[in-house]
Amino acid sequence: QVQLVESGGGSVQPGGPLRLSCVASGFTFSSYSMKWYRQAPGKERELVAGITSTGSRTNYADSVKGRFTISSDNAKNTVYLQMNSLKPEDTAVYYCYRISYWGQETQVTVSS
Repeated sequence: QVQLVESGGGSVQPGGPLRLSCVASGFTFSSYSMKWYRQAPGKERELVAGITSTGSRTNYADSVKGRFTISSDNAKNTVYLQMNSLKPEDTAVYYCYRISYWGQETQVTVSS
């Protein structure tokens, strides 16, 4: 069955970096686009970044452009989200997503 397992979340000070990883299994990873979403307390879930199956195209929410980078490694069945210059408003639960499937979530907290 399809599994998406996130890791890399945690607490960081404003301006710091974190890298999230999502290891996929149960499907042909190289055939699917992958996305990262997040949901802050009291807010709707929002798309953060996406990457096509070949890795040739990416897209980002305006709020993270220039700070976050999504990438994938088909040999490792893994999608990454490198987050730099983190802000308190990036605090949220982050989810890895493949069409019809959500990962289990990882918490990111940005606070001094």
